[in-house]
Amino acid sequence: MRFNSKVIHAGQAPEETSGAVMPPIFQTSTYAQEAPGVNKGHDYARVTNPTRTALEKLLAGLEGGTDCACFASGCAAMDAVIKMFRPGDHIVASNDLYGGTYRLFTKVFEPMGISFSFVDMSRFENVEKSVNSSTKLIWIETPTNPLLNIVDVKKVTSFAKTKGILTIVDNTFASPYLQKPLELGADAVLHSTTKYIGGHSDVIGGAVISSHPDIIENMRFQVKTSGGVPGPMDCYLTLRGVKTLSIRVQRSCENAKIIAEYLVSHPKVAHVRYPGFKNHPGHKIAAEQMADFGAMVSFTLKKDDVPTAHKFMSSTHYFTLAESLGGVESLISHPASMTHGSIPAEVRHKAGLNDSLIRLSVGIEDFQDLIEDLEKAFSSI
Repeated sequence: MRFNSKVIHAGQAPEETSGAVMPPIFQTSTYAQEAPGVNKGHDYARVTNPTRTALEKLLAGLEGGTDCACFASGCAAMDAVIKMFRPGDHIVASNDLYGGTYRLFTKVFEPMGISFSFVDMSRFENVEKSVNSSTKLIWIETPTNPLLNIVDVKKVTSFAKTKGILTIVDNTFASPYLQKPLELGADAVLHSTTKYIGGHSDVIGGAVISSHPDIIENMRFQVKTSGGVPGPMDCYLTLRGVKTLSIRVQRSCENAKIIAEYLVSHPKVAHVRYPGFKNHPGHKIAAEQMADFGAMVSFTLKKDDVPTAHKFMSSTHYFTLAESLGGVESLISHPASMTHGSIPAEVRHKAGLNDSLIRLSVGIEDFQDLIEDLEKAFSSI
């Protein structure tokens, strides 16, 4: 089955009792049992819910995994993954990853005795140098948030396997439409399903997909024990969003390419980060491991200061100033004071996250309206 059919049919079938084409919203907290411990596949809704199961089967099919565990948010999914590890374990992660991931790692799990090394993974030798005898996981984010650096997934995962180290890829920026990390050797894939998978900025969720038996067992344990799971309505909205994943992401990618080309020639722009440009350091790898270059574009202003960036972002109309990404609408954000505000300034600057860096999540609007919107904002600075 090809991808455009998978988003409609993977792991899906008409509902057994009614023949409903879309999975119903099973709004229940518990299920009748025929005898103690004998049920029709469900006993308590924290553990399983038919609507959630339908979503998990669909996402597992899209990523090519044998199973999926859905969570109440991307952060809940990350939390479940790191709970697999114990004091004394070491994890290598990207140095320019999502600010919420950095906060979770350093503020919650480091005090519990798990250590982290944050390195520029776009240079493979940095990964090699950071691994030690205590390393249990390599956490890959590609394209990275917000600098859009590219990590060679196949190279890193192949190396990790020789060391007996697990690998997970945060595939939120790419979505399974553009990138399939399991096929590139990763042991697991993580998503904030809030973003491209849901696609309509109306639901929060997360997911971990894998074919690795230990990871699947651990995720199911976390679902049952920690209980950070999505409700049936959340799962239904995400299921509905997935159905249009292909056409939404394709249109957004087409718009992003046009926007990036517009920005790179603008006199008030210092630098544009977009993997689709041939001079992007990770362009060749992105072309090999992604179906397209994504719909995220970041750029810095020639006047590299926070007030100028804030004024620019407050002057747009179609680009809504807001957190998040991956919806049908275009969003604009200032990572240094929004999504990555929890990362210390010296750490951000060392990774290359400038004060004037602006991140665009390009939506599916008419690209001409988007360019006119940006032009109006540029005229304000």
